[in-house]
Amino acid sequence: MALGLTLTWLTLLILIPISGLAWRSSELGWAKFLAIAFDPRTASALRISFGAAFAAACINAAFGVVLAWVLVRYRFPGKRVIDAMVDLPFALPTAVAGIALATLYAPNGWIGQFLTPLGIKIAFTPLGIVIALVFVGLPFVVRTVQPVMEEIDKEVEEAAATLGATRLQTIFRVLLPGLAPPVLTGFALAFARGVGEYGSVIFIAGNLPFRSEIAPLLIVIKLEEYNYAAATAIAAVMLVLSFVMLLIINLIQSWSRRRYYGA
Repeated sequence: MALGLTLTWLTLLILIPISGLAWRSSELGWAKFLAIAFDPRTASALRISFGAAFAAACINAAFGVVLAWVLVRYRFPGKRVIDAMVDLPFALPTAVAGIALATLYAPNGWIGQFLTPLGIKIAFTPLGIVIALVFVGLPFVVRTVQPVMEEIDKEVEEAAATLGATRLQTIFRVLLPGLAPPVLTGFALAFARGVGEYGSVIFIAGNLPFRSEIAPLLIVIKLEEYNYAAATAIAAVMLVLSFVMLLIINLIQSWSRRRYYGA
């Protein structure tokens, strides 16, 4: 019964929508589909979306591990507040997050006003997109890595120190190899969220074609123009690219799990 219910929900929520997307795209024919997929504006939007999502996921993979380590290994005043704030992007509407980030990093914003004299512009640039995606993706890494870190006994670090390992050697040779699978899982989740993110990005991106226009926004623009064929084609390209990249990440994750856990 559980298997049947799972397959039913999987079919209704995932397989049917994907099949509908593939069917609608097939109506275009290969010539029109490829023309839309390789249109310069489409290619630019896809490059910005996937490039910013990948960069943000890499940043989150690094700083998310550090933040999870601090929350697990250290006790300090305000720890519970910081721990709760990690989940804030989950609860905060994405539009509110986008407006808040744009307010902070605009040239006259609280942070942007100090960066502008230095020649650093964040809002309305691809860098602003990365900042927004870092904000929405950080909880995925922290909450994926944190439970695994809590299971690592401090005696493992003490044993490494007793054997003469430095702090860096303990981190890179003892701790991080075992954390590779959850880190990759958090990376994949943050990347997937970043690729499809819309609300928190459009307010800080500037939405300039060939400069800061993301693929989800281009899909919305095509829908508003009643160009459903183009919107479907762009969505199909995003689906294929996302599937390929997530497949590669999952293969790397499976390899690291077999190597370090023997499973």
